[in-house]
Amino acid sequence: MNLPTSRSDGFLRTDQLVKRFDGVAAVDDVSLSIHKGEIFALLGSSGCGKSTLLRMLAGFEKPSSGSVILNGVDIGSFAPYERPINMMFQSYALFPHLSIWDNIAFGLKREGMPRAQIAARVAEMLALVQLEAFAQRKPHQLSGGQQQRVALARSLARKPQLLLLDEPLGALDKKLRERTQFELVNILESVGVTCVMVTHDQEEAMAMASRIAVMSHGRVLQVGTPREIYEHPNCRFVADFIGNVNLMEGEFTVDEADRCEVTTGHGVVSVGHGISGSLGMSVAVALRPEKIHIAKTRPDVPVNLFSGKVREIAYFGSYNTYIVEMSGGSIMKIMETNTTRHESSVITWDDPVFFWWDDAAPVVLTQ
Repeated sequence: MNLPTSRSDGFLRTDQLVKRFDGVAAVDDVSLSIHKGEIFALLGSSGCGKSTLLRMLAGFEKPSSGSVILNGVDIGSFAPYERPINMMFQSYALFPHLSIWDNIAFGLKREGMPRAQIAARVAEMLALVQLEAFAQRKPHQLSGGQQQRVALARSLARKPQLLLLDEPLGALDKKLRERTQFELVNILESVGVTCVMVTHDQEEAMAMASRIAVMSHGRVLQVGTPREIYEHPNCRFVADFIGNVNLMEGEFTVDEADRCEVTTGHGVVSVGHGISGSLGMSVAVALRPEKIHIAKTRPDVPVNLFSGKVREIAYFGSYNTYIVEMSGGSIMKIMETNTTRHESSVITWDDPVFFWWDDAAPVVLTQ
């Protein structure tokens, strides 16, 4: 995803932000710097603190300590209505008795905007979300995806400096959610608004966000682009939470500038780069299933060759997943892309197989 070319770092900042409920930290020492015009995702499982953090940005929760800085102004003491921020909830919170036009105009009327300006602004928002023909309909007369766009138009109508999205696509079915992701990103980027979204759906975060903050137990574990988070996780939790991963525990046994080795219970894993660490330390090798090759015949490869027996096979249309059991009972998940319409794999249940990977594929995790 392309980031805005003109932006200033730290348009939105949280500095050592903490929120405690009954002495327990729901948000624990969170410091973030979000760029102007960026779509930034807070990603984590239920109860990790992401929604509490969003509510502190909106002003619905008061921080126990720390600060929230928006465009150089500390807004921590501002009431929600005093902040140049709008929040779009998962339920959309549309007024069922009002037309789409009046739903979008509602906040503008409360601000006392002149009638002609309201009409022009609502027309602009309806065009932005491509719902001009539905202006006089009621919310229940629209599909879920259309209601979501109405809620977005209403949130953008007041030209907020910051837009907060709480599980913005959670009410949509999977097919519609995937299609709406791209529509929503295109609308947000065309407006240029800075956006912070909360989601527990990793695919949604990776499809929509410029950068992602992965949270667990109130803390931010890693911030990065979707590619950085997926390809270069900084700890076991992030590696395991984002996508599918195989984790092999072992000991750091060879340390060179351009390569290292980790000795596991199943053999030596060769890694084509060095790491920061000391020999003998316990580490984990993280390996994505799609980066592993599998075959019934032994390949001629110098390193990272293992064997096992196929215990499960799952067909997902675009790819097959193999669950391979190694000696000792450990499991390795392997994904193989289906490139033809016809059955091409000769591998079946209980087959002994070999599997291997390039030395650039693994990531060594010390945490």
